[in-house]
Amino acid sequence: MEAQVENAIEIAFSPHSDQALKAQAFEFISQLRNEPQGWSVCLPLSTRRPKASDVVRHVSLDIINTAVHGRLEIQELLFVRDAVLQYVRSTYSTDGATSQDPVTVENKIVQLITYLFIGLYTSNWQSFFDDFQALTHASAGAIKDNVNGTRFYLKVVCSLHDEIADTMIVRSREEQQQDNDLKDLIRDRDAPKIASSWQELLLRYRGRNDSIVEQCLAAIGKWANWTDLSLVINDQLLSIMYELVSAGLSSQNDQASHMRDVSLNTFMEILGKKMKATDKLQLIQLLKINAIVSQLTSSPPLQDLRFTSNYDTDLAELVAKLVNNVVNEVVIILDSSGPADTAIPEANAQLKVFLPYALRFFSDEYDEICSSVIPCITDVLTLFRRKNSNDGDYVSMLPSILQAIISKMKYDETSEWGNEDALTDEAEFSELRKRLQVLQQAVAAVNESLFIETISSVVATSFENFQSRQGRVDWRDLDLALHEMFLFGQLGVKGGSLYSKGQPINLAGERLIAMMAKLIECDVASFPHPAVHLQFMEICVRYYTFFEANPQSIPQALTKFVQFVHHDNLKVKRRSWYLFHRFVKQLRQHIGDISQTVLQAVNDLLPIKAELPEESPDDDDMSSNENDQSADAKFTSQLYLYEALGNIISAQAVAVDNQVFYVRAVMNPLFTDLQNHLGSAQAGDERAVLQVHHLVMALGTLAHGFSEWTPARNVSQHTPAKEVSTEFGRAAEAILLALEALNSSLDVRTAARSAFSRLVGVLGSQILQHLPRWIEGLLSQASSKDEMATFLRLLDQVVFSFKNEIEGILNSLLTPFLQCVFAGMAEPATGTDDEIQLSELKSQYLGFILVILNNDLGRVFVSDENQPVFENLISTLEHFAKDSSDLPTAKLSFGVLTKMIQSWGGPDIVAPKAATLTNTPPQPSLPGFDRFMMERFSPLCWALPSSSNFDLKDAQAKYALGEAASMKKAIFSKTGQQYLDWLRDVELRGTGMDDTSIQEFVKALGDLDTKQFRAYFQLLESSFKN
Repeated sequence: MEAQVENAIEIAFSPHSDQALKAQAFEFISQLRNEPQGWSVCLPLSTRRPKASDVVRHVSLDIINTAVHGRLEIQELLFVRDAVLQYVRSTYSTDGATSQDPVTVENKIVQLITYLFIGLYTSNWQSFFDDFQALTHASAGAIKDNVNGTRFYLKVVCSLHDEIADTMIVRSREEQQQDNDLKDLIRDRDAPKIASSWQELLLRYRGRNDSIVEQCLAAIGKWANWTDLSLVINDQLLSIMYELVSAGLSSQNDQASHMRDVSLNTFMEILGKKMKATDKLQLIQLLKINAIVSQLTSSPPLQDLRFTSNYDTDLAELVAKLVNNVVNEVVIILDSSGPADTAIPEANAQLKVFLPYALRFFSDEYDEICSSVIPCITDVLTLFRRKNSNDGDYVSMLPSILQAIISKMKYDETSEWGNEDALTDEAEFSELRKRLQVLQQAVAAVNESLFIETISSVVATSFENFQSRQGRVDWRDLDLALHEMFLFGQLGVKGGSLYSKGQPINLAGERLIAMMAKLIECDVASFPHPAVHLQFMEICVRYYTFFEANPQSIPQALTKFVQFVHHDNLKVKRRSWYLFHRFVKQLRQHIGDISQTVLQAVNDLLPIKAELPEESPDDDDMSSNENDQSADAKFTSQLYLYEALGNIISAQAVAVDNQVFYVRAVMNPLFTDLQNHLGSAQAGDERAVLQVHHLVMALGTLAHGFSEWTPARNVSQHTPAKEVSTEFGRAAEAILLALEALNSSLDVRTAARSAFSRLVGVLGSQILQHLPRWIEGLLSQASSKDEMATFLRLLDQVVFSFKNEIEGILNSLLTPFLQCVFAGMAEPATGTDDEIQLSELKSQYLGFILVILNNDLGRVFVSDENQPVFENLISTLEHFAKDSSDLPTAKLSFGVLTKMIQSWGGPDIVAPKAATLTNTPPQPSLPGFDRFMMERFSPLCWALPSSSNFDLKDAQAKYALGEAASMKKAIFSKTGQQYLDWLRDVELRGTGMDDTSIQEFVKALGDLDTKQFRAYFQLLESSFKN
């Protein structure tokens, strides 16, 4: 059997084996793994001599491990133990390198020993540690001189920690209890002798075998977390660790540096042990962390070489982490201690000692080093905010922290802004600035006045230097001042404004207004650096309310914007188009008649040239949208220029005649270009089709800039003068011609739909006369469900906005329009995306019906022209209301049916709180609708919950059932006693309810209000389900 198993493993893992044979071999191994006694065949393969191949032993050990960790009895575990222990002794008792196993096999053996420890240590292997410590001796003497065995012993010790004490591993409650019991036993039985063995090994191998010393320190660091530190920490150990640290500083040897780092990591592991506050402070003193950090920070690698290419960044990052850990521990003590706690004075003293170290590494020019101490700086500021911010100890520390944060916000001397080769570095610095911004906010939360004064001073000093030195300053200083100024708005702007009732919103707002005035006065934007130009525009857009209150500053700022839209730097140029649009949009009523000047200045940027997208390689990862230089990104930015022109031309200060002139000046080139490309586009030229798309989008975007209309506003109040609307009527006609010629193109339909939504605001009700053409073009046979849903949303807005004018047009186009929607909903969904689109289409379809009903236009559904489609409409509502697989749609369907009842059911003949019913007959506004809603609508309430997959525990099911109950109450309010009789004599009989239940239901419907009946109906259906 052993030979068969060995052969199967060799075949399974041989690259030369036949694939069919490999599959059989893997199947055999899988069966062997699940076989209760499969491990017994693998054990000899793992321990025999001569040894089997490495792969056979590795797989065999893995099968044994699975069995040992899960299902073996004690006697079987002991059998495995004896075999493995015999093998380990024969392999590792001597110092011969030839007997060593490969690392992969050795790791499996260590894992097996770890599992055996868990199963046997408590009662059946109390000599565990003695057995493996014995491997450290090459002979019977007391000297631990067996390198091979020592290495294996330490590996086992570390593996035990990883298995039973590693806090990163998620364990069940039972496993955690088992591990805790094992740790308790180790502490009681063997911890002293284990700690003693570490001391002996360190003394034996120090200076002789760094690998053993490293393993030993790693074991100490791991076990220190859960064993008595007094067993581990003593003068001998600390002396060795200090010696390793010092040797790593004085020697240029890589191994010495490595052992220095190993020692520092051990210090950090020891510091991480949970203990009382006073004990932790004593530990910090005992380990002499202050002396170590002081020695390291003043050492040549970190001080003399700091600003050279030989700066030891790895050491700096490690020391920063050590400082971060110490400060975090001290903050935890201060945060959890009461005012009278005796640990407070010492903890504050330690904070004063280590915070300067933290700030030193925080200010390091390497972001990785800085980031290592950001957690502790954050914790310190959080502590300051929670404690009394007026505490003298804390107040004295805060300015230095804030100054360090501000300094770190500045680009370092080696940075080159906007360099394509440094995009990654720039993105990383941008992320660092975001983290630093959080720290600044924390400082402001602790001491707002300090923050305001400091930032104001930084900005004012930078602007004054710029002015006094006639612009001869470092761009980094200006960039820092502008960046801080941009962030300052978090304090100085409330509700989007710097002002409240004409006065600064607060002290920060007052300072920010002064900064803005100085920014414009000093003409900082004239400094020749793209970073400064970009920051200037961002600030002007963010603080536009300053210009509303100081319109005299607008021309100077606007001149800079117009200048920067032609910027040499592509990133600034593209971004400036968007910012220019934002600036003029917010200030359109304050900028005066500058249309001709701006139009002439940007005219060369308006021509549109579509470019087909190039296929990018898979690894082309654009780090930021700001750096996207694709043709599509360029066109998107270009659209902002068109909208900005719409904002400027439509300003109140521009005469109507001039508005018409400027609109023609912008649109006529677009019309000509559209006409030139239409033929090629119809012939199938992809670039021509894309050009048509771009031109249509540009026309729509220009219109959007002209009108601030939204569906919630009266259109007539926001449409431009009639003469201007006439010009946009030409744009609408041009777009319709393009759409009719190219309605098979998704891109053209998408652009036309966007343009339609934007033309509504400038054309008003004029757009209705062409609505059938828009619908015919936008809902072609090629239209997707998603397009239909989007257009339905758009039609909702049109119906809402023009409810007084749209009835006639809506009446004439409703049937063909609904037939198109019905066809879209009837198409089967193929795939998840299609199902999502279908669900959205159904939702928008029902929403469209509701909009028509809510705006008192429901009569178009039952007009002579639309009678043929009415039955289909009702059928879709019935189908959706019964569909338990789409409960949100079912709920909405019942809502639509209820609205129909309210619209066509006539007046309520049952008062909400009437004690008795009257004999008043139903008075539906639609003849026969009283019988229709009883016979067609009412039974739907039983159809939905009767579905096998309807689950009342589902919240959506409850909502849908509640809407169904509300519909029944609506029918009752319109038909009264007639409906109760119908329920009693016809409908409820068909549900199988007995007379008592029927009477109870009828009484509940008549007596309860809608909210109470909804709850009753849900309970009734729940009882049916049970």
